[in-house]
Amino acid sequence: MPKESGASKAIAGVFVILTIAVIAGTVTMIVLYKTQISTLNPTPRPTVLPTTTGPPPVARLPKYLIPQRYKVFLKPQLYTRIIEVVNVTSPNQTLLFNGNSTVYFHCVQATKSIYLNSKGLTISQKLAMVRNTDLEQKIDVSALNFLDDQTDFLEIQLNEALEAGANYSLFLDFKGEISENLDALYVSTYHEGKPAYEGDTNTERFLAATNMEPTETRRVFPCFDEPEMKAEFDVTIIHRRGTTALANQKESGGSIIDEEWEYTSFHPTPKMSTYLFAFTVSEFPSTLSEHERVTIKTFARPEAIAAGHADYAANITGKILTFYEDYLKSSYKLETLYQIALPDLAPAAMENWGLITYQEGGLLFEEGVSSMLHKEMIATLIAHELAHQWFGNLVTMKWWNDIWLNEGFATYMTYFAVDHVEPTFQMKDTFVIRDLHTAFEADSLASSHPLSPPQDDVQTNDEIIEMFDSITYSKGAMMLRMLEDFVGESAFYKGVKKYLSDFEYKNTDQNDLWECIQKDESINIEVATVMNTWTKQIGYPVITINTTDGAITQKHFLFNDSSESSLLWHIPIRYMSNISEPDQISWFETSAERKTEFISKNGEWILANVNCTGYYRVNYNLENWERLLTQLERDPHRIPLMNRGQLIDDAFNLARAKLVDVTLALNSTRFLRNERAYLPWESAVRNLEYFVLMFDRSEVYGPMQAYLREQVKGLYTFFKNYTDHSEVPKAHSLQYNQIIAIEVACSNGLPECIEMASAMFAHWMNNNNTANLIHPNLRSVIYCQAMAAGGMKEWEFAWNKFQSSSDTSEKEQLRAALSCTKKIWLLNRYLGYTLDPEKIRLMDVASTINYIAKNAAGQALAWNFVRAHWDYVRQVDAAMLIERVTRRFSTQFELEELERFATDYDLGAATREVNQAIEQTKVNIQWVGEHKDIILEWFEGVTAL
Repeated sequence: MPKESGASKAIAGVFVILTIAVIAGTVTMIVLYKTQISTLNPTPRPTVLPTTTGPPPVARLPKYLIPQRYKVFLKPQLYTRIIEVVNVTSPNQTLLFNGNSTVYFHCVQATKSIYLNSKGLTISQKLAMVRNTDLEQKIDVSALNFLDDQTDFLEIQLNEALEAGANYSLFLDFKGEISENLDALYVSTYHEGKPAYEGDTNTERFLAATNMEPTETRRVFPCFDEPEMKAEFDVTIIHRRGTTALANQKESGGSIIDEEWEYTSFHPTPKMSTYLFAFTVSEFPSTLSEHERVTIKTFARPEAIAAGHADYAANITGKILTFYEDYLKSSYKLETLYQIALPDLAPAAMENWGLITYQEGGLLFEEGVSSMLHKEMIATLIAHELAHQWFGNLVTMKWWNDIWLNEGFATYMTYFAVDHVEPTFQMKDTFVIRDLHTAFEADSLASSHPLSPPQDDVQTNDEIIEMFDSITYSKGAMMLRMLEDFVGESAFYKGVKKYLSDFEYKNTDQNDLWECIQKDESINIEVATVMNTWTKQIGYPVITINTTDGAITQKHFLFNDSSESSLLWHIPIRYMSNISEPDQISWFETSAERKTEFISKNGEWILANVNCTGYYRVNYNLENWERLLTQLERDPHRIPLMNRGQLIDDAFNLARAKLVDVTLALNSTRFLRNERAYLPWESAVRNLEYFVLMFDRSEVYGPMQAYLREQVKGLYTFFKNYTDHSEVPKAHSLQYNQIIAIEVACSNGLPECIEMASAMFAHWMNNNNTANLIHPNLRSVIYCQAMAAGGMKEWEFAWNKFQSSSDTSEKEQLRAALSCTKKIWLLNRYLGYTLDPEKIRLMDVASTINYIAKNAAGQALAWNFVRAHWDYVRQVDAAMLIERVTRRFSTQFELEELERFATDYDLGAATREVNQAIEQTKVNIQWVGEHKDIILEWFEGVTAL
């Protein structure tokens, strides 16, 4: 933030807005506005209203008042620019806002108290007004009380009771502070142009934006801040002249108020949940997208728009929207769709209805600088957020325990949308495997949670935030994929379309989805009975098939073999053999039985869970494992591509759970020396990363590196001609595998790889005034390996480039690469930079620390730093921070430190993740103790051949 950003002008006078009438759908207003500016002293803290500790009847808002419409006026007093003029006193930046709201609601049960949510707002009791809108009668307010608990309840006590069946309005006048922490209504900063001299602040720009999900709208105006309490929002933003205000709906009118202020009004939104409310005030221009009906605009920094960096996003957005409209047989409900690339945003993106916000890196692409693979990330992110316009915005979960209905559907729909708009990417299988493995990893601990837990388990704000994890997103998508596979594509989509049409503008729980799908007459199973075993229980099963006698068992898969579980699932098993095709499903619902279809009658191998349509792992008798691994070495293409990767993943994770010998898992990687496909290599590298984390500080690491050097030589050579000439293959998956080849080869000490990376980076350093010749696809891995092999000179060159670059993609690659140095003092310096938002933006703090923790040289530094600065670093994605920083923990000392951290610190939304880290550390300690010698012997044996 700029100097004196915490100070604000003292405002005296009165801010009054009167809405005169609504005629023929056009909002006409008269704004009576009077203000005086006194001396530039900071505004003293507002008086806080009295509170009471008495809780309401329930922890949630009572259901006896049903909101129908909000009329909201908001005035953020932020300056978007402060230009210093000689001999003229510049105004101080002000981080205040004020406004008023009127909520119209229906009373279904008589009451003398109105409960709604409010947090951090100063509300005028004197101006509070309740009216019976049926009779046009005023009801006096006797008191306003903030409840001193986690509910953020504002209780408005009345002199007389509201009557059941009547309609009312509540007017409140309030003021609050614009946040600097990327939540609620917050300030974001950027530079336009380059400073003319050191300390020049004239290039600094500010904008106001919102980030409401899940429970931040109550910090902008008092509201019924629960997803089931949908209402229309009629919004007017008062903003400084020369700025542009955007909101969920299109503009309905506006006018200049005086020489400093103007207002913009917007059409009322459809009925929607409060967390989707959004607006921005900025100086951003836009670029148009093509769509036959909807006006689509993408907003970004002026320099980015002028340079065409938003063109790719603008080009595909209309196509993705049209795809969803056709695919779901449901039109997008608004006339406008705005997207805005924000310099600061806590999540990667947010699906606000009609005004989708993105981090800049999620929307901007610069030809010749951004990686070609970055297009995939942009397309994926846009597809995810546009899917939410139906799944989440149009049809919304009743409560946060079923947030997977939003996020699981958005994740799953993304596979098809990206495949449609960018068919050459051929990424559907890769997306599936990524989400499957991401979900498996988190769901393998006893401290996991059900996909759809009871509502009572998700009450506080921290508990709600904890639901936004890989279980909700990735497992949710895998549940839908499995459901579609066993009911059939036609029945599934017929049910989904019915779900959207029956519940538009309404709220649902998962039972509504099951019932819609069950309606199809072709389905002969009880959908709810099957799916509830997957969504209401934690974890997932491992099935074990003995191909000699057809015996099959299931048990809860857990890394911790001492955990007890009696859970059972209804499991659809799609299977094949080397003499049959995967054309049928066998159902398995008990703990153990025999199935003749799983008997190997002529020595053939049998493969279960073909194409990984089921959310479970598969173990076999040793003979069948050996047949499958032999097939991988002789002719891997006989086994479906997804299963080639999954066999490796199952083998390694079964070994981690001590269900198979660890040498079987290691043997599953032998075929990779001749493998060129991406999925098997991705699976192997990801699983071997656990071995690296456990053993890169021990004597196992040397032989492990020697083995990986040998295995990757063929892959590295396959891409060598491309790499040496800084070129990439055309196929999308091969571009990914080229990066894997360089990363594995360099990080495991292949001399020619290290020399190549160092030489390319040195050429860039030595020709600083010419174009960077490193291909954009390869920059992330080349930069990182050059940092690892280099020293201070390389690091400071990269840091200077990071600071001076205006390209979002280039900055991201450099920010990650700076963590790759092996110099501890440089890593320590880099950690210190994360405390300065002028160096590392708050939204990037957690990921920067995570990058450093991934480096063996930086892991202990990062852990100490997190504890020393917990209150600051926890502000954005504390759960991910804990998960990444503790991944290497495998000693008793580290466990005791982690347990002490859990006891001594306020964990907030990271509570579940800390408990999972403790469980995982205990598993790691036991596993390393039992397997270290065996693994060392295996690596020494294969490298001695």
